[in-house]
Amino acid sequence: MKVTALIPDELIEKVKAKSGGKNITESLIIALNEYLNEKKVDDLINQINEAPIVWKKNYTAEGIRKINRSR
Repeated sequence: MKVTALIPDELIEKVKAKSGGKNITESLIIALNEYLNEKKVDDLINQINEAPIVWKKNYTAEGIRKINRSR
């Protein structure tokens, strides 16, 4: 998709330097993907804060290994 955006040159240069992209387009794609990945992590953290994982009593790694081996 072609997009026209007014982005300060200084910001573009910083993004290019940090992202390691070959050009402006690649640099912006890298930066936007990184931004989206961070937001996904934030969403997961919020979900866990709202509904924390609760382990069963006497939950152990050894018990899980036994279950997995019996399958």
